Amino acid sequence: MEHLQSILDQFVKWLTEIAPNLIAAILILVIGWWLSSLLSKSLRKAMHRGKLDAGIISFVYSVTKNTLRVIVLISTAAKLGINVTSIIAAIGAAGVTIGLALKDSLANVASGALIIINKPFHVGDYLEIEGLQGTVTKIEMLNTTLNTFDNKSIVIPNSRITSNNIVNFTAQQTRRLDLSYGVSYDADLTQVKTLLNDLVRNNALALPDPAPVIAVGEHKDSSVQIVVKIWCEREHYWDLYYQMQESVKRTFDQHHIVIPFHQMDVHVVSSDKGTSDQKAAHRS
Repeated sequence: MEHLQSILDQFVKWLTEIAPNLIAAILILVIGWWLSSLLSKSLRKAMHRGKLDAGIISFVYSVTKNTLRVIVLISTAAKLGINVTSIIAAIGAAGVTIGLALKDSLANVASGALIIINKPFHVGDYLEIEGLQGTVTKIEMLNTTLNTFDNKSIVIPNSRITSNNIVNFTAQQTRRLDLSYGVSYDADLTQVKTLLNDLVRNNALALPDPAPVIAVGEHKDSSVQIVVKIWCEREHYWDLYYQMQESVKRTFDQHHIVIPFHQMDVHVVSSDKGTSDQKAAHRS
């Protein structure tokens, strides 16, 4: 009994000594974890009010929350008397090992951060990357997702985006629509250009400034190419394209302007000898 009483006394003494630090560590963990979520959510709401890009909001929110929680865990361990320096050193060594194994993923994370900071494009922009075209739907830490016209999702690693040329078709408010129409060499070019100019001028989607360009672009084997360059709002690009393609065909048909198509003329030449042999064979 005396031995058990001694053990109990030692436990109570130890508990009395460690209780303040234990309670403080629990408070740090609970309150710190709650505050990390609260601060991260408040930051996200502030960025939403500031109408920042959705990719930036998602990236900053994730990094902020995880960083604050790591700080809370380290502070809790320090309050319990754990050697935090050795833990940090171990985490650093593990980080190096993991970094070497996941160097491609880390490159994608770094590239994602560059995309967020430099903002070469935003969610909703229409891009061409490595010959792939689509509208940006998500910018994440590792990948960026494009959505094509036929509703296919293209997931591209961020490191490939930052190391290649990016064509952003919607970076500017206006775009130029470049069209080309072939007409016969017999066509009246003045009449053709006048008709095209009227179509452009009467189309509400075509901008008058900058002025459209309608000119002879090229002399081909069987046609004269007339180029039409029109400026429009970026959201009207494809509507204007389809309207022009249909209206030009209808107008050319109404005015009997021929649009040449590829054809082959075959000329048969028969010699006198061949004709005499055919006649002789017929008589026989």
